[in-house]
Amino acid sequence: MLSLFQRKRASVVTAPSPAPAADPPKGLLRPESAASLLATPRRQKLLEHIWQRTSLSRRQFATLYRAPLERYAELVQKFPASESHHHAYPGGMLDHGLEIVAYSLKLRQSHLLPIGASPEDQAAQSEAWTAAVAYAALLHDIGKIAVDLHVELVDDSVWHPWHGPLHQPYRFRYRDDREYRLHSAATGLLYRQLLDRHILDWLSGYPALWGPLLYVLAGQYEHAGVLGELVVQADRASVAQELGGDPARAMAAPKHALQRKLLDGLRYLLKEALKLNQPEASDGWLTEDALWLVSKTVSDKLRAHLLSQGIDGIPTSNTVVFDVLQDHGLILPTPDGKAIWKATVRGNSGWSHSFTFLRLSPALIWESADRPAPFAGSVTVTPKDGAVAEPEAPASPPPATDTALTEASQAVAAPIDGVDALLELLGTNATAPVEPPPPGVAPLYPVETPVAPAEAWADTTPATPSGEHFMDWLRQGIQSHKLIINDAKALVHTVADTAYLISPGVFQRYAQEHPRVAFLAKQDDVSGWQWVQKHFEKLQLHRKQRSGLNIWTCNVTGPRKSRRLHGYLLEDPRRLFVDPPANNPYLSLALGA
Repeated sequence: MLSLFQRKRASVVTAPSPAPAADPPKGLLRPESAASLLATPRRQKLLEHIWQRTSLSRRQFATLYRAPLERYAELVQKFPASESHHHAYPGGMLDHGLEIVAYSLKLRQSHLLPIGASPEDQAAQSEAWTAAVAYAALLHDIGKIAVDLHVELVDDSVWHPWHGPLHQPYRFRYRDDREYRLHSAATGLLYRQLLDRHILDWLSGYPALWGPLLYVLAGQYEHAGVLGELVVQADRASVAQELGGDPARAMAAPKHALQRKLLDGLRYLLKEALKLNQPEASDGWLTEDALWLVSKTVSDKLRAHLLSQGIDGIPTSNTVVFDVLQDHGLILPTPDGKAIWKATVRGNSGWSHSFTFLRLSPALIWESADRPAPFAGSVTVTPKDGAVAEPEAPASPPPATDTALTEASQAVAAPIDGVDALLELLGTNATAPVEPPPPGVAPLYPVETPVAPAEAWADTTPATPSGEHFMDWLRQGIQSHKLIINDAKALVHTVADTAYLISPGVFQRYAQEHPRVAFLAKQDDVSGWQWVQKHFEKLQLHRKQRSGLNIWTCNVTGPRKSRRLHGYLLEDPRRLFVDPPANNPYLSLALGA
């Protein structure tokens, strides 16, 4: 897919600007090269952060991302992003452009795109969608320099951005007659200044992406679907950050977002994974007036499905899941207002069994023509017992040992100099999803959930958990951006020139996405994440200490706080990375390790 950009690479690399005069006349600004404009420590940190949000080698990144960013820098020079609002200082347009690209790529990691496509298609289109998100973000305000600014050159001629980058000393002022919304429509004048024909040829090969991107370039965000949403959310976050507001709140999506994800997940499971109307081993039963889903089994499978789709913010406790489903109107409450029903299922053969259920309206799941035939038996509510609580997950993992340490404190402390708050925000779970959970929902990183009965996972999980499958999952998660690295909540870092796996967090995440682990772990009388960790150790892919211990301790240092992490070092980082990134500068192996 990226081979197109490995041919004729010289044609897409930004040519250096001619060196301007050393001393421009008084009152004029000297145009600078992209290298000079991007050389500040803050901008270098943002560029590094943008690279880490991609899964590309340095060479590929230079072609697909750095070259357009350099063209953008040379075009916007030291223009502000606004006259008196956000980023209203020399160079504010460039800072805003880098920030919104960084924010948008952070948000993009919470989406598998295009929505509704098969996993194979999503994987095949992953890099194109990631690049398109970055380009759409970078271009969203570029029209301002065409319609909001009046720019004069040293020879008194007027400069327009479609002339190309500035090569003479210049002065500028804001136009008194500017129209506030016109800059969105002016993007079409300038996007070819940043994106060459090779990039456009590549993106135009993805119809599901090409249409939304063209709408964004035309300023019609309301027609651009998720691509437009990501740009708008990232723009709000950058503006809030610069104005001293709350970027996390600016990036928050409407309250109905989690509701939509839960409902879409239930619809998918009922179509592809759950068993309905079977006499005994069934996940639910459909009657004429209700859909009855076995509460714990379906909640576990719903959580696993959403996590496998890269959706964060899913509660780890079934009790909280039930509350969220009820709060969002997805399940019907019992007569006394509870989420859980207790009822007995009876088949025509005489078989019967009592379960705890979630009760849904069938119209919420199916159109009339698609609705399956109802169950031939009966589902009878148990009298005076319509509110049976499900057991809640334990509050924390068991005590630490060498192979079973308590969940590590999360890395990484915020960077220093002026970009602290920005990069700290970009690295926290609070800003990761475009559509965060409502207040009170438990964080993603798990505690163990109660073990499901053996029959619940007999045939419904296609991939068999194992140490090898864990490594495949980890590698694919990093490459697809479902799992981020070197971030404040990351479960994988680069330390000592290799990969560092946080224990037990990374094993808990795998166990949550693969509920069958709970059944296998019960057979060995261990918790789910301990089962995964043990099978990982059996692969002998990790580096041991001289003392023979498996676990390595890392110190995390920052300007405000320090902490310790525990985890495994891989012998070979290429088990996870094609092009291993630089070591995380905020982590170091503890002395004696």
